[in-house]
Amino acid sequence: MAHHPHQQAIRAAAARLGRRRFLTVTGAAAAIAFTTNLPSAQATDRTPHSLTEDPFTLGVASGDPLPDSVVLWTRLAPRPYEPGSGLPDEGFVRVDWEIAHDDRFRRVVRRGTTGAFAEFNYAVHIDARGLDADRVYWYRFRAGHFTSPAGRTRTAPATGAHVREGRFGLVSCQSYQDGYFTAFGHLADEDLDAVFHVGDYQYEYAVNAVGGARNYTDRTLPAVFNTETVTLDQYRLRYALYKSDEDLQAAHAAFPWYVTWDDHETENNYAGDTDENGTPPEEFLIRRAAAYRAYWENMPLRMPQRPDGPDMRLYRRFHYGRLAQFDILDTRQYRSNQAYGDGWQYPGPESEDPSRTLTGAAQERWLLDGFRRSRATWNVLPQQVTFSQRKNTTAATSKLSMDSWDGYPASRERILAGVEAAGIENFVVLTGDVHVHYAFDIKKDFNDTASRTLGVEFVGTSITSGKDGADKPANWATYMAANPHMKFYNGRRGYVTVTLDGEAVRADYKTVPAVTTPGAPVTTAASFVSEAGNPGLQEV
Repeated sequence: MAHHPHQQAIRAAAARLGRRRFLTVTGAAAAIAFTTNLPSAQATDRTPHSLTEDPFTLGVASGDPLPDSVVLWTRLAPRPYEPGSGLPDEGFVRVDWEIAHDDRFRRVVRRGTTGAFAEFNYAVHIDARGLDADRVYWYRFRAGHFTSPAGRTRTAPATGAHVREGRFGLVSCQSYQDGYFTAFGHLADEDLDAVFHVGDYQYEYAVNAVGGARNYTDRTLPAVFNTETVTLDQYRLRYALYKSDEDLQAAHAAFPWYVTWDDHETENNYAGDTDENGTPPEEFLIRRAAAYRAYWENMPLRMPQRPDGPDMRLYRRFHYGRLAQFDILDTRQYRSNQAYGDGWQYPGPESEDPSRTLTGAAQERWLLDGFRRSRATWNVLPQQVTFSQRKNTTAATSKLSMDSWDGYPASRERILAGVEAAGIENFVVLTGDVHVHYAFDIKKDFNDTASRTLGVEFVGTSITSGKDGADKPANWATYMAANPHMKFYNGRRGYVTVTLDGEAVRADYKTVPAVTTPGAPVTTAASFVSEAGNPGLQEV
């Protein structure tokens, strides 16, 4: 794997800081930035004597389905709340895997053995190949005398296949300390083909002994969680805390996921190599290397996504027969720094500078080239931050969010110009980040209500972030009046189900009344459709 320029910046930072401060500031994160990320060829097999407790405490997952393959994931963690997860700090454990047509594994179609290595925190990524297209499979793992829970997954339809319908979940923003993952339990009961997770899988903020708003009375979380994540060990432990949640495990085990990150997997509102605290970029890149490493270890991603220090190619493209093309974006790693110091600001020369980018030049070229080549009925853009314009007052000039596409209008204009130039009639953006449900018509000119509608955007609320929320937040009336292209706004927690077929796209906005107490029911707050060839949302 070729080294990126960022590696040189990190080495320069190490030389300038000196060994003592370098290791004190960043701990294990520093070392990971210099490794090739490969296990030792002389690694010792720890299987016979290392597994005296169930190692499958974090469940199983699958992801990135192709017509003939899908990624299968698990991570061995007999003691997930301890650094090292209760396993040796070197060596590997043999893990057997199998994938079958049935949930009782009577008709196994593929099986194999791999090593879960200490260098990857005993994570397992299996690219299970040779599968049939558009088919449900069941999978599981074995290590020592222990067998994992079974997961259910599904391959994508064959390239060029005529697909009648596809049903997908849209989720994001699951702050552990803000409440229970009740929405994931309901998501697991849906009839879906796959799930899009568009960011903030975990948060870097400290989680106290009672789990914050969860207010546990039946357990005490270890003090290792009551600190902000900076080092590799801290990021790894935070994923263990999140993945130990039964509702999250159920949602992973029910469907394959397509994942991408936003900011909190690393640090709030970071932009490229710039964090929110003014840390020298070469120092922040060390933290980013740790965060990216832990993300890859804990997600069902293929080897091409494995990071090289602080660099990780996460944007990627998938096809769902002729029905849809999914272009999954990364709007954090390559973006220009937020204009005017971030936050909600009046637009001006800095934010409107045409050289500013949210995607970076290479990802933008890749996306626009994909638009030109697409033959799909629907072009779907799963990504992180609000794409459509969002004013917060009804004044002629209003403040906009500098962290969203509003802070990068030239970048948005280039994407929309690419949609038009490619003749794409059915453009759908899937978004997270803002902890509310929105539904938007995407306008060629958001300041002209008569402007052509180029597509639709479905913004999914958070799983927990923001705690319980409200159906109509305090700014509901203002936002609806200030943004005529905004067709829906709800501030409860939940998720969205998105259904695509040859005639229309449909979004069902699901909400739960509370996340600070467990067991809340789920309801459909609203549903919208946009007809194929005639973009624009209609409530149903």
